Amino acid sequence: MSSMTNLPADIEAWTKEDVRQWLLDVLKVPKEHADRLYDEDTSGASLVCFEKQDLLDIGVKHGPAIQIIQNVRKLTGSSERPKSQPKKEKTPQRVKLNSSAEVNKGVGTLHTNIQKEHVVPISEESNTPLELNTVPTKHRDKHEDTLQVPGNTEKLMSEDNVHDENKSLLSFNNTKKRNDEVTKAEIRICVPRSFDKDGRLLTYRENDILPPETGPSNLLDPVHEYKLLENTKNAGETEILKKFTDEAFRFGAACMNSRTNGTVHFGVGDKPQYEHGQIVGLRVPEPQKFVDRFYQQLEKHFQKEAEDARGCIRPPQFIRVLHRNDTTSDKFVIEIDVVPDRLFTRGQHFYTCNDAVDEKGKPCRQECLFVREGASSINVLATKNFRQRDEKLKSLRDHIDAWETARKDRASCVSHEPKQNHQGHRLKQLIAPGRNTLDNSFHYIVVINKCHQDLLKNLQFLKELRPFAVMDFDPESNLSGSCSFFREDHIANLHYPRMFNTNDNIPIIIEKLNLFRQTSWVFCNGQTSEENESDQPLQSSEWLKTRAGEVNDMVNFLGRSGILKTSKLLIIFLLHSAVTDMSSPLLKTFCTFYEALQGAENIVCICKDSSVFSVWKDLVENRLETDITDKCIHELSLQEVNWTIMRMKEPQRQSCRRYLPSVGSSSVLLTEKDEEFMTVLDILSENECEDTEIENSDSFKSFKKKTEEKFYRGGKVTWWNFYLSEGPGCVPFIKRDKFDDLYNLIVPQESYRTPCVIINLFHYPGCGGTTLAMHILWTMRRKFRCAVVKNSVALSTEIAVQVSHLQSCGKEEQSNYIPVLLLVDDWDDVEDLQRCILNVIRETRKHDCLSVIILNCIRTQFPKDSSCKSRIDNVYITNKLSEKEKRFFQEKLKEIEGEHKKPESFYAFMIMKNDFSEEYAEKVSKNVLKGLDVSSKVGQLLSFLALLNTYVVGSSMSLSLCEEFVGIKNALCQRETLEDRMSQYFELLTCFDTEDYGKYQSVRFLHHEFAKHCLDVITEHGLNPREILTNLLHCDLLYKSGMGKDVLTQNIMSMLITRHRKELGDDKNTLFSPLVEQIQKSEGNDSVKAVLIDATKRFDKNATVPQALARHCYLKEKDFESALEWAKDAQRKMNNSYIADTLGQVHKSHLKYEIELAQDKGESIRPEDLEKYIKLAADAIEAFKESQELARKDEYDENFDQRNKRRLRTYNTSGYIGAIDVAMIIFGVLRETPLFDQKDEHKQRLLLQFLNNVFPASDFRANDNQENKEFVAVVKNHEQFLVSLKPQVKEGFEFFENYFTYLRPRSIERETAEDRNKKKISDHFQTYIQIFCPSGEQRKSERSSKPILNLQQQIEDARRYLERERADTFSGLLQCLNENGPQVETIVEKWKFIVENSKRKILSEQTNFILANIVLHCLKPKSKRFKTYEELLSLLNVALQERGTHSSCTELYYLSMLLLWPSENINENTTTYKNICTYVSSIKKSFGRRFSHMCYAKNATSHFYLGKNKGLRRIVHRRKLDQTLDKDENTRLWWSGEIWKKPEVEKLLHRVKGKTENGELHVTCPGNLKIPVRPVYLGGIRSGGSVETVSFYLGFSMEGPVAYDIKY
Repeated sequence: MSSMTNLPADIEAWTKEDVRQWLLDVLKVPKEHADRLYDEDTSGASLVCFEKQDLLDIGVKHGPAIQIIQNVRKLTGSSERPKSQPKKEKTPQRVKLNSSAEVNKGVGTLHTNIQKEHVVPISEESNTPLELNTVPTKHRDKHEDTLQVPGNTEKLMSEDNVHDENKSLLSFNNTKKRNDEVTKAEIRICVPRSFDKDGRLLTYRENDILPPETGPSNLLDPVHEYKLLENTKNAGETEILKKFTDEAFRFGAACMNSRTNGTVHFGVGDKPQYEHGQIVGLRVPEPQKFVDRFYQQLEKHFQKEAEDARGCIRPPQFIRVLHRNDTTSDKFVIEIDVVPDRLFTRGQHFYTCNDAVDEKGKPCRQECLFVREGASSINVLATKNFRQRDEKLKSLRDHIDAWETARKDRASCVSHEPKQNHQGHRLKQLIAPGRNTLDNSFHYIVVINKCHQDLLKNLQFLKELRPFAVMDFDPESNLSGSCSFFREDHIANLHYPRMFNTNDNIPIIIEKLNLFRQTSWVFCNGQTSEENESDQPLQSSEWLKTRAGEVNDMVNFLGRSGILKTSKLLIIFLLHSAVTDMSSPLLKTFCTFYEALQGAENIVCICKDSSVFSVWKDLVENRLETDITDKCIHELSLQEVNWTIMRMKEPQRQSCRRYLPSVGSSSVLLTEKDEEFMTVLDILSENECEDTEIENSDSFKSFKKKTEEKFYRGGKVTWWNFYLSEGPGCVPFIKRDKFDDLYNLIVPQESYRTPCVIINLFHYPGCGGTTLAMHILWTMRRKFRCAVVKNSVALSTEIAVQVSHLQSCGKEEQSNYIPVLLLVDDWDDVEDLQRCILNVIRETRKHDCLSVIILNCIRTQFPKDSSCKSRIDNVYITNKLSEKEKRFFQEKLKEIEGEHKKPESFYAFMIMKNDFSEEYAEKVSKNVLKGLDVSSKVGQLLSFLALLNTYVVGSSMSLSLCEEFVGIKNALCQRETLEDRMSQYFELLTCFDTEDYGKYQSVRFLHHEFAKHCLDVITEHGLNPREILTNLLHCDLLYKSGMGKDVLTQNIMSMLITRHRKELGDDKNTLFSPLVEQIQKSEGNDSVKAVLIDATKRFDKNATVPQALARHCYLKEKDFESALEWAKDAQRKMNNSYIADTLGQVHKSHLKYEIELAQDKGESIRPEDLEKYIKLAADAIEAFKESQELARKDEYDENFDQRNKRRLRTYNTSGYIGAIDVAMIIFGVLRETPLFDQKDEHKQRLLLQFLNNVFPASDFRANDNQENKEFVAVVKNHEQFLVSLKPQVKEGFEFFENYFTYLRPRSIERETAEDRNKKKISDHFQTYIQIFCPSGEQRKSERSSKPILNLQQQIEDARRYLERERADTFSGLLQCLNENGPQVETIVEKWKFIVENSKRKILSEQTNFILANIVLHCLKPKSKRFKTYEELLSLLNVALQERGTHSSCTELYYLSMLLLWPSENINENTTTYKNICTYVSSIKKSFGRRFSHMCYAKNATSHFYLGKNKGLRRIVHRRKLDQTLDKDENTRLWWSGEIWKKPEVEKLLHRVKGKTENGELHVTCPGNLKIPVRPVYLGGIRSGGSVETVSFYLGFSMEGPVAYDIKY
């Protein structure tokens, strides 16, 4: 075993790597078995717990399993060590146990200053060095049995014979574990209760081993005797109590007569059934009966000496016994202490009078005189030899005086002077390193075991620490332990270690578990209340095999992933009971933290008392060879620990009691628990900053100065800034000119028509828009319940729930709520948040009361233009100050100059005062950066921040990352700061708290203008943006795991990828990101390509970088081969519709390039050119078709784009546009070939017939023209592709007609974003019409050559006409409603001709004909050409009978709603009307199948509404409603809902009666019909599931009927 020389001597100290090495090098087991154990995280401590079956269970073969088990036993069963490893004193093979008193004093189980007769041998086979192998056996005197106890007490009592537990005072388990049944892993040394001390707070654990029984030593150290009370089988209550008192007073008398302290333990086993001293426990249903019996029998046993005996024998104490998995059992150990105080003994003997039987078997009383002999109690009077008995009595009388003198001398030697204790000071230093108060920036992880319920009140300090996580090893903690106590006042999420070990990245885990916002309470050994068996508590041996790996991974996640800054991290082990063995989960967890944090610097241990500390210290030292004494607190009680930490609180900066406004100018209390629940909201109380501890403290002036300076230097505004500006003698906070406009827009609550409204504040970046919004909230904090969304990545559903909770805080009745004023910063999809809020408040609020006002701050380069285009109420501010605002800034500057030093360095304030002057920003930047060394770490960091803040608004880097980059490596007590290291350059930077994906501090430039001009200065120093970006991509340190790493990666990706778009508020549209375009402009394409290739290497799993590189290659370099490779590389990494579209764009661009190249050369199209063009087109269309398919199942993934984190998810239509583009290009190419010369009408007709798949290529005649023959060959070769183009284009046009007509954008700010696509599609359609739908003149020319057309040709002619008028589809006909429709009558005639003359009845043609008639009636109600209502109804019924209720034709069921909707006087016997419910269900299903994937950002729109007339006249189209409105007010009235209040609209529309039931709305009709209707607003229905009668206007959408303006 030479290889073992590299392994620790103690097998339990082996790591899993050591175990693997031993298996491979020493035992030579197969590698797969060694790897199997390695994968199971098998350390040495785990390996010694394994049995053969355990190895077989994990897949180890039988032979190697036997080999491993035998060799482990050899290692643990022999004291022999490898020759090269000398025996270390720190790992004793024999545990020396001091006298029991020493153990009781808490000195521990390992002592060296003892006598040899007290040495107890410890077996090498033990699971831990503290486990017993052999113990002294009990020595009983042979005369003991002469004292007989009446009654049948020789039989063992068991639960099998005790049927009524309530009638039995104590009982045992059904099965008693014998010594060979108790595994070694279950046996460990237990520290007994401190002698003559209260044991109510102590617990024992099943099968733990108490120290061996002892005889008298120095008389003060207590002797111990163990009783199981098992000789009471079938005994009654009286007999059991008698047995208990007989044994107790026998032991008590023996101790008093021997003048030695002692403790008798009931419920502790002995050999042969148990290990000696093994804790078994007794079930004691009624402890008080034992106490009562104790006092009753004391008088009978001691008679005259009863009072003295009472002074020496303590009453019974009941110590709770825990199961092996630390759950509470119903068993106790009963202990009685004996203290023979000289005050009561006074030289006398203590005789006892016991019940017995004489030689004839008759009951009698027998006098006994018990003394301690060795580890037993013997009766001196039981000796039958009178001479021997007299000698013993004489000897006893002689010894009593000596013993009393010895006790007195021994007691006088014990020092009673209190020890000097400095642990209070040490506790302060450990908990708050380097300061006297708690640091709110610290993250505490508390590791805790079971705490007695009576001590929970002393855990108040946990609530003050607000721990990041609590790792709890008490499985009952949530029921009656620490967790339950903590959750009384605070929020804690219940987790398991495995929840930290998912495959998700760090930000996702943080979001899922709500880390940093709420305490994570982790049950490391399961819960007893858990139904899932896998989460039940385990014993130590099973825990090591099953859960140790999960805890290890969790600790590594917390300690090594970088999410917690080591210099701000403290691990607190809170030990309420002794940890006594090496296999303890707590010890394993300590070692894991020790390894993860590379030492114990960040670890603090708080032990309940010195005995707990002593054992813990020895275990840690034995395992890790490190002394943790200086990291432990053990001489303070838990109460002292609690109040010491509580006094370390910083002066509170919040009011001790925070209030929210309520109805009638009243207030309600905002509890801490309520506030902790609302993790994503920063709540502004109505008494914010008032009556705080900080204001009354000596540090307030310093705090006030720092708060103001931080804001003036560019920090985010806080509520304190507003509060401090309202102080006496202070200049008020600067009120911007638009303050009153915004205030007045919010205040008139009566004018709001919906429960949740949106108000936009458009502002130029960095001009104080968010500050203005917060100023509004501060001013309105007593009128509204105000809050700011502080987590910009929170889900809208989560925010909605918390907003609803904020509104209901302190309200017991669900009425008269104060509205919430909610501030969100730059949320693009604020309408989604609005919908979620409406959905939530529907459950608890009235629908017609204002509940929430969302104030959305939107950054834009053109705030005024954005304001004009917005259809939502809004205010805007620009980056130019008015004269009035300039005067305010001047007044404020005077105040600043009087109170602060160097106000000229308050650059954020000064740039605003200077009207955002670029000259000022440039001057400051040059002055501050004078002498900057751009090659230094400080210079590089500054360049990174300048680049990021210039090109990505709001970007930043985490403070810990910045510190690490410049070389600051602080220990637990931080000394150097980033500000110290960066010197004067830090004046342009600011630190702020970030709460996206956790909570940490970030660094950015004070203002965008400073970043931009600093970048210019750095460029002048010889470091241009491309070089900075290259350095940024090559710096490995920035991309390791840690807080802020993902956000930084997103910012860098956004800087590389995100294009500017005017519709998003940017100043221009760009093909690439502004940074890439700047590099291309200044350094050329090669530099751009090099940078993007570097980015692909850095972000090697990301698809968007190679996608951007492909775009650069085909757009800028015309390198289509490289572009194709990069596009395919992107597709391999993530194949979504956008990347498939890029692949198609590569082929399309290549096609256009080849065509344009030939045109520039003036070359006509050759057959080989056509071949090449068609192949490129085919590849492009294949990619575009794939994009169309992928768009239906795209997962929205734009995590690289920080600006898009709140962007509305849209349906990607680029695949359809691309396919149409390519088809139109090929159409144009074909028309340019000699074969289909567009100047030759005959050839053009030939082309038309060919593309319509009427005239096959095989019929083409080349007229012996060689070139034409080659063209025909090319066309024949690609005929299938070419004839497929027209149907594909037609399908594309139909798709867009449906997309634009049936659906409308949810976001009214994005309604115009589709105009560009609409224009492009319209242009293509005109070209398509020219090719495939000849004009009227062309048709006349054709007819002149062929005056008699057959019927089929006439039908085809009619279809072409409809196609040209865009009236050949259902959606196209709906579009006719938006036009004057002079051709509508002709359109109806054409459809009539087609329907009546077509041989084959096509469902779409039938539905189009019916709709055409309805459209004609709406536009020209006096026309004679449309069919009557009854005729249309008949046509509809025929179609419905043919197709049934499962058709995919949504339009069929749409017509059913329009024509079959029941009227007030419905005939109950009409089956057609009764089927309307079925048709409404069918339209919902059909719509879902066809359009649900398009509804990410769109809703089905209503084109018709139910009017007051009958027949077709009751169908009111939207345009008719628009005609009653002012054009300028039209859009606003629709979006605000005010249109429904207009008298003109009320005259046209019919209010339908309906009912709400269980939160759903339906129309009730005679015949007990219920037709489900969708409210247009999610908040339109009241809560509570109440059955209410309502009325509303009814609209008809492709998704089904829609209810508007619901009234109760």
